[in-house]
Amino acid sequence: MVRFVDVPNMRRWLIDTGIEPAISGIAETIASDFIRWQDFDKTARVASHSDIGVIELMPASDGRQYGFKYVNGHPSNPARGMQTVTAFGVLADVDSGYPTLWTEMTILTALRTAATSAMVARVLAPADATTMAMIGTGSQAEFQALAFRALLGIDRLRVWDTDPRALDVFEENMRPLGFDILRANSAAEAVAGAHIITTCTADKANATVLTDDMVVPGVHINAIGGDCPGKTELDARILPRGDIFVEYPPQTRIEGEIQQLDAEHPITELWQVLRGEAAGRTSDEQITVFDSVGFAIEDFSALRYLAAAIDGTDYFTEVDIIAEPADPKNLFALVAQGAAAPSLA
Repeated sequence: MVRFVDVPNMRRWLIDTGIEPAISGIAETIASDFIRWQDFDKTARVASHSDIGVIELMPASDGRQYGFKYVNGHPSNPARGMQTVTAFGVLADVDSGYPTLWTEMTILTALRTAATSAMVARVLAPADATTMAMIGTGSQAEFQALAFRALLGIDRLRVWDTDPRALDVFEENMRPLGFDILRANSAAEAVAGAHIITTCTADKANATVLTDDMVVPGVHINAIGGDCPGKTELDARILPRGDIFVEYPPQTRIEGEIQQLDAEHPITELWQVLRGEAAGRTSDEQITVFDSVGFAIEDFSALRYLAAAIDGTDYFTEVDIIAEPADPKNLFALVAQGAAAPSLA
């Protein structure tokens, strides 16, 4: 039997745990896994692209456990009443190959993406940051806001989106939670005076949602929307002005903002910063860019955190998805009754 966390149980666990404590726990797990970066078998995600979206598999293993996530990205889905992103994931025991956890990951991915952003900002954002601009207030926005409050104490937000309804929803969700929100009339107005800029738009295109003139010295850019070939959000002129930090270079070179730069442009890997082997923020005037595309170790960490969190609880059911005959060398015995004997007539 395999533990299965469906959407109702995920909701129940998260409501009982609290979103900010869950994000904080996932962030610490991600940080601890990045610190042991060399323990992992790593690969860029396996992506199948179409004209309107992408379907991906994201695997990782530390030699003891193996995890993967199935995830899609279809920006046109909301017009059809469907989610842009959906996901599920599996955690397995390496020694036996048996899965130990199967779970929804649409909600869990939102948590881990926000947790990663805020975890990285702790080492890259200005120490006195109080205000974050958010360009794009889609499904990820509320989770980002809560993550930055939980890990950095950020509660002043300046927000802008091309869709007024998305702004309405964001305000309706977040104002009651104690955030000081300025609803801007443009991206330029949103970023004015912000210490951190989060860009998170959905269009699968080389867009420019943040222009060079909007970026002032000292700001930290949390660029999380550009995450596949041909999809970017930042004016390419911004990138040479700052220090760029990435998760897994072979993947980010193809999918991230740095696909706009020469393949040899210098970047810093996050695991090196977290281990103290490379510098993060070094001055008040430094522009830092987290070119985030999402990496499988973050999903592995989220799965690992969830698996530990639900131990000894009722936030899961058990499903029988492993065929186990009494004799492990006689799989046919499970279905033998479905085989018809030859007729003797």
